[in-house]
Amino acid sequence: MNRRNFLNLTGTLTAGTLLLPDFLYSFGKQKSIITGEQCVVFIQLNGGNDGLNTFIPYQDMMYYDFRPKIAISKNEIIQSAQGMGFHPALKNFAQMQQSGDLAVIQNVGYPNPVKSHFRSQEIWQTAPTNQEFLNDGWLGRFLDLQCKDHQPTAGINIDTIDNLALKGDEPNSITVKDPNRFLAGNKMEVNTKLAINPQLDFVRKIANSVVEGADEIQNALKKGAPAEVVYPKTGLSKNLEWMARLIKGNLNSKVYYTSLNGFDTHDNQLIIHNNKLTELNDAVFSFYQDLKKAELLENVTIVVFSEFGRRVKDNGKGTDHGTAAPLFVIGGSNKGKIIGNNPNLQDLDGGDLKHEIDFRSVYASLLQQKMEFDPVKIGIRNPELKGLF
Repeated sequence: MNRRNFLNLTGTLTAGTLLLPDFLYSFGKQKSIITGEQCVVFIQLNGGNDGLNTFIPYQDMMYYDFRPKIAISKNEIIQSAQGMGFHPALKNFAQMQQSGDLAVIQNVGYPNPVKSHFRSQEIWQTAPTNQEFLNDGWLGRFLDLQCKDHQPTAGINIDTIDNLALKGDEPNSITVKDPNRFLAGNKMEVNTKLAINPQLDFVRKIANSVVEGADEIQNALKKGAPAEVVYPKTGLSKNLEWMARLIKGNLNSKVYYTSLNGFDTHDNQLIIHNNKLTELNDAVFSFYQDLKKAELLENVTIVVFSEFGRRVKDNGKGTDHGTAAPLFVIGGSNKGKIIGNNPNLQDLDGGDLKHEIDFRSVYASLLQQKMEFDPVKIGIRNPELKGLF
């Protein structure tokens, strides 16, 4: 049984409730070795978010020419700077930017873009040099080196399935649907010893992860102060509320990850996209306020991205799979700038935007500036994105 299947049968079984046999529980002993205050929170927008209708080049008339059916009218757009503006559902994103806490990175993508959801997500999650297939995620490789020995709560994925970005050689991350129900079942000690065998050692490491992870999460929830703001009653809001509680409870995880589905807007885009951006806006702003009230925002960097953008021209009802799109960074003492040029609607690649900033340069900046880690050690050789922090 591979690690992914094992964790799906344990950490995410029955809505996150973890019940362990005695012989597995006896291995969950080691101390946390992660130190430091900085962490990065990733919010992945699944389906390919329409960047042109998210951060909008409203002063470029070609935007309206290309999108007669779905363009957002100028009087609805929340103006930002440089001829760009936010979708009306993102009023709090605009507020965070005005406060100097939100940076927009324009035209993010990668060479020879792939329009398959699965493969493009895989490329973002593994960060290969030349689109080669990799078994481990970029964050998993980072945690393998950062942790030395495995520390199961170095990465927290709040979702129903594991995330490839966090997969490494060691079980340094854990997937849980509902942290409040992530409980160690039977704590009776059993002096069971496994033979020296790679497969049994793998089981031991997994056992360490799920048991210790359950204990660490419960301890952090007990110590973490309840939210000082009211979170909306949505799935993303609940996930971010859990994260805030764990961060305030000093879980000391380096990486938190979650996702929001529903951005594949081929049809009925105006209504669907407005609803999804509203959910994103309200959830992220509550999380932002919660961290700010706890005086933790400068230590937490929030990254919002999607696997690709949409086509420049609408299809009459929505948009089809595209390429480059904006990426948002909130908190972490970022400089609150708009980085990169506005989308160039006069110079397209077969009807798609040309990427100008490689997503791996964003990763390099996060690793160097927030984690004090050399990205070359995990195969990311792209130059750091300047001006973000």
